[in-house]
Amino acid sequence: MAPMGIRLSPLGMAVFCLLGLGVLYHLYSGFLAGRFAFFMLSEPAAGEPDNPRGSAPAGAVDLRELLAASVLAAVKGGEEVKRVREGNVLNAKAKGKTREGAEEQLTSGDLLSNRKMFRLLKGAFPAVQINSEERVDTADQEPVSWDRVIPDDIKQKIQPKEVPAESVTVWIDPLDATQEYTEDLRQYVTTMVCVAVDGKPVIGVIHKPFSAYTAWAMVDGGSNVKARSSYNEKTPRIIVSRSHAGKVEQVARQTFGNKTVIIPAGGAGYKVLALLDVAERNQEEADVYIHVTYIKKWDICAGNAVLRALGGHMTTLTGEEISYTGSDGNEGGLIASINMNHKALIEKLPDLEKTSHK
Repeated sequence: MAPMGIRLSPLGMAVFCLLGLGVLYHLYSGFLAGRFAFFMLSEPAAGEPDNPRGSAPAGAVDLRELLAASVLAAVKGGEEVKRVREGNVLNAKAKGKTREGAEEQLTSGDLLSNRKMFRLLKGAFPAVQINSEERVDTADQEPVSWDRVIPDDIKQKIQPKEVPAESVTVWIDPLDATQEYTEDLRQYVTTMVCVAVDGKPVIGVIHKPFSAYTAWAMVDGGSNVKARSSYNEKTPRIIVSRSHAGKVEQVARQTFGNKTVIIPAGGAGYKVLALLDVAERNQEEADVYIHVTYIKKWDICAGNAVLRALGGHMTTLTGEEISYTGSDGNEGGLIASINMNHKALIEKLPDLEKTSHK
């Protein structure tokens, strides 16, 4: 009870209480903020993951995760390629001409596969540069998610390896061998993903949509494919583009003899698989892969990575390594081999480099 003669105003009491609360807030807010900051920045307890949200720290990319996502992207893209072809709704149209004057075809399979592959990889690794053969519609924001599950075969063979995100370039070929695709030559068609670090191809995925076969490899990591054990360096079987068979045949037979076999085929991915031990009914076998004209890097990056991982080589016709940074084209043609004397092959075929400029 208040002393006699003193009356307490309700308004005054309210003001007094508010002033008291203000003093308490001032005294304790700094303390509580400090404790909160300490909690957020403190080291995780024993047994807890350093990065509880998964994957690599900010600014870094785990190559094992990127390999797993690349395999899934190639498969998802392949599903679109197969669906369009089997539904016979290609909507094929010319998108331009090659340097040799041939019409380049564009189909719904290219576009739908590209959308799936690009969205999946960009959604999972937003900081990574992705180069694709087809343009991506920026207005199309349909998400394609990855559940971050790493398949057992990759988990067993590949160890986690982090690299700076800015050093990574991903090359997507959403439909390799589009011309053959329009002609319903399904065995040549592949979808491919390649990962280059500082311009060097380190991860390659080649997927055949119509047989569901997938080859993958990581340099200094592991693979699910291996090289064939038997090769013939004296009279090699040389696989080339269907349109280049005549250019290569004359030079090759002058060098190796008339018994040299020239194999015309479609698709760079298919041609690299021809050098490997692939359990595929419709896969031809070859000893050397040669391309004598300009070629885009998304066509060859995945195959280059697979060959490098298995100890093989893919170079220009003069033996120079191909860098997967900068422009999207390779001017110097290519020669690819595995378990062969690559340098000797280049020295035996000097006239092919001249052919690449014709």
